[in-house]
Amino acid sequence: MKELAYLNKHFGNYKKHLIGGIVFVAISNLFAIFPAQVIRYAIDFVQDTLSVYPAFNTPEFSDSYRDILSQAILLFSILVISLSILKGFFMYLMRQTIIVMSRHIEFDMKNEIFGKYQGLHMAFYKRNNTGDLMNRISEDVSRVRMYVGPAIMYTINLIVLFVMVIFTMWNVNPTLTTYVLTPLPILSILIYWVSREINKRSEAVQAKLSDLSSFVQEAFSGIRVMKAYNRLDEKEHEFAEHCNDYKSTNLGLVKVNALFMPAMILLIGLSTILTIYIGGQLTMEGKISPGNIAEFVIYVNMLTWPVASVGWVTSLVQRAAASQKRINEFLLADVDIVNNSDELFEPSGKLEFKHVSFVYPDSGVRALNDISFSVNPGESLAILGHTGSGKSTLANLICRLYDADSGSVLVDGEDIREINLDTYRSSIGYVPQEVFLFSDTISNNISFSTSISDDNVEAVSRAARNAQVVSNIESFPKGYETKVGERGITLSGGQKQRISIARAIIKEPKILIFDDCLSAVDTETEEKILSNLKPLMEGKTTLIISHRVSSVKHCDKIIVLEDGAILEQGQHDELLKKRGVYFEINEQQQLETMQSPN
Repeated sequence: MKELAYLNKHFGNYKKHLIGGIVFVAISNLFAIFPAQVIRYAIDFVQDTLSVYPAFNTPEFSDSYRDILSQAILLFSILVISLSILKGFFMYLMRQTIIVMSRHIEFDMKNEIFGKYQGLHMAFYKRNNTGDLMNRISEDVSRVRMYVGPAIMYTINLIVLFVMVIFTMWNVNPTLTTYVLTPLPILSILIYWVSREINKRSEAVQAKLSDLSSFVQEAFSGIRVMKAYNRLDEKEHEFAEHCNDYKSTNLGLVKVNALFMPAMILLIGLSTILTIYIGGQLTMEGKISPGNIAEFVIYVNMLTWPVASVGWVTSLVQRAAASQKRINEFLLADVDIVNNSDELFEPSGKLEFKHVSFVYPDSGVRALNDISFSVNPGESLAILGHTGSGKSTLANLICRLYDADSGSVLVDGEDIREINLDTYRSSIGYVPQEVFLFSDTISNNISFSTSISDDNVEAVSRAARNAQVVSNIESFPKGYETKVGERGITLSGGQKQRISIARAIIKEPKILIFDDCLSAVDTETEEKILSNLKPLMEGKTTLIISHRVSSVKHCDKIIVLEDGAILEQGQHDELLKKRGVYFEINEQQQLETMQSPN
């Protein structure tokens, strides 16, 4: 239960629902107990009446006697039905409070988890599979809801009903009550064993389900690669193995549950037998009436479902505990990137790195080592280097997707950790190396970075023209309203990159970051895009990350990175005159261009 203690704050938010549900449970059970007492009175009344009937078995009393007896039985029947209706009404109110509370808590938990996901650092997403994250916010939360709803409701119902029924039975006859409750110690031992087994097996089931979800999500995301390499049969076989593992683990849990219910019914049946046998002896001794036996049988059967539900509730609680444990791993995780200021921050665009070093926490790879440089507002900086040299890491630090291990990143002279992160990121236009498009229209993907109204299509069109993608968009039958599919699967790599560029420039940010965003376009298209971007880059601090000299030669300053360290920096002509690493890269790329058949 220590894992489920995290939910106590949610119960506090809906304490009116919880308290109301407890009150309605008590009232409902009160109306459930009264019918048994009415039936006892009815049986005893009929027996007493029939015992004196021979004394009044005369023609003048016979008809009126039968009428009185019939009216009494009818009155008792109406009373039982009325009490049952009232019980059902308050059961309805009980569900309208506790079950509704569980749905509210489910809603709050999903929003809390999603918000937590958004706040966690990038290393978190490298360590965890998407399928597992999806499973925790859907399947695990659903199992927790079964605890805060049905499990809580039936537990309260069981406790209240048990107290009321046993108190009533004890007042009638303590001896008979003791015999009826004899099977309960056996039941307690059985519940303890089942609880332990269910908890262990529930955790295993959830882990297998996460593995299955992760496999399916990855398979669907990589369907093109699977088809291209003709690995569909192998993946289908792997999927069958995952399903078999999940099935086998789940069957182990089902077997425990299947054993519990027959044992419960057996123990309840034993209580009923004891009630009739011991009650019959006490009746013959004159200590209780036949109506009391019927009353006790009704009480025992009233306890049948609540007691039998102990196993089901135990299963719900243990599954919820296993799921909440998995959820808590994320909810209680520390958020590395925290917004430390609420003050409005509008940067002019000056960026400065002072002796910055960075090691990726998930892999331990040192990406940057003692990096220092500065960019003034309105200037353009190019980062050139081979794969793995640390280019994209610089962009991640500027966007504060990570924090530097040592040194400091300054924006307008202020440490990036101390400024308002929300307003700062709003002033950045970022085109990542790995383009991501949402499964939406082209228009909505372009306008994603800003709150442009639906009727303001000119801004979207202008951004598309500057990104040299307008001709491609207009060639589609639905134009800007074309759905791009999951991750933009219906578009080519170059089209996705240019739409991503349009998304970055449409909001006219103070800082523009292009992280190798022209790698999928040809040289001619690259020149056109850069030509269109030049007017847009005026007055904006621009960072262009690339491995092509042709993409960066026009920048005000160029930095050449190698193994996370700066080898050279300066302007294009200056670096060529040095005849160093930049010169060699330029010569090699020009030679490759001349040798290219195109």
